[in-house]
Amino acid sequence: MPAASAPPSAVVDLLGLVAYGELLAFDRMAADARLAPDLRRRAELSAMAAAEMTNYRRLADRLTELGAHPDDAMAPYVEALQAYHDSTEPRDWLEAVTKAYVGDAIADDFIREIAGALDEPDRQLVLDVLHESRYADFAAAEIRAAIGTDPRVANRLSMWARRLVGEGLSQAGRVAAADRGALTALIARGDWEDPQKLFRRLTAAHTERMTAVGLNN
Repeated sequence: MPAASAPPSAVVDLLGLVAYGELLAFDRMAADARLAPDLRRRAELSAMAAAEMTNYRRLADRLTELGAHPDDAMAPYVEALQAYHDSTEPRDWLEAVTKAYVGDAIADDFIREIAGALDEPDRQLVLDVLHESRYADFAAAEIRAAIGTDPRVANRLSMWARRLVGEGLSQAGRVAAADRGALTALIARGDWEDPQKLFRRLTAAHTERMTAVGLNN
């Protein structure tokens, strides 16, 4: 027997969460671009910010197709996600790219896992709008170059990365509470035998990313 479709409310809630994440990503990238040490990198990050608005529009259009108002779908997540970004405001360019590389990647990994429980076309839409690999590649290259120039930078950025993870997990609890259970129900549709296995996969991916750029987990 085929699996039941995800409840419409759960789909709307997940799309609302991802849509607000894209809107915040635009805001943050545009601000972070001003921290860039040169015009080339400023222009590159600004172009990525523009792409986030395109992603947001795709999600907002889909929410409208489903009969939901995008503002209403995003509203439950505004406080928690904004609190995370407010509490992890980067002080300089390297903190900004580390936040992009570490914080965004963990969130994207988690959303990808949840998206696996969606039906099409919503599953592919969510996967399409998650941060492109070129953003992670760009951030990773910046971190490696900085550590190559001054190895002492690794300790500072490693501590910053650990703070990002801690703040992210704290705010994830607030997101779950704000969700009113819809995302929890969607997660339950996944094929995970044990939630701890999901956590271990996310942790392993995070550790691999940290090691890949020379940061201590």
